[in-house]
Amino acid sequence: MTEKQLIQACCKRDRKAQRILYESYKDSLFMTCCKYSRNDTEAEDVFHDVFITILDKIKTYKGKGSFEGWMKRIAIFKSIDHYKSRKEIPMEIQENQLTEPSTELDLGRVSIDVILLAIQQLPDQYRIVFNLYQLDGFTHKEIASMLAIHEGTSKSNYHRAKALLRKSLAKEQMSTNKKTSNYGA
Repeated sequence: MTEKQLIQACCKRDRKAQRILYESYKDSLFMTCCKYSRNDTEAEDVFHDVFITILDKIKTYKGKGSFEGWMKRIAIFKSIDHYKSRKEIPMEIQENQLTEPSTELDLGRVSIDVILLAIQQLPDQYRIVFNLYQLDGFTHKEIASMLAIHEGTSKSNYHRAKALLRKSLAKEQMSTNKKTSNYGA
């Protein structure tokens, strides 16, 4: 079944086609939700809403641009909606948390799971801005509009997110290096 045929069948609410669509794209869409969520449980909640929205809005897909890209944008915006709907007080960041480690990171030794976990542990607004800018290619102007913040706030949050990630990943790298050197002793 071609992608076009799959979309047409999903528009007709064909359960088999919906299952194929789900199986084909669940991993990449779930990963998008994970990037914007604090943990896998939250990502699962958002992913559920994403897939319902995709099935509900599939008739609106006009065939312009990639279908996967269209679905990914739904995942991003649903994740942002989830973030905005929470009525929590933002986490306070101590200035000493923002100091950058002096060592360069060797990300080749850090697994993608560790990187994702470090991203998930960022304060909400930092995580959202980091993902939108660094991973999904939005401009700070677009991010500011989406999140109803100033462009300068977006830039500041992005730089603070990078500093926190560097610090977190440097700790992980030092921990990994210690484990490796202890095995060799």
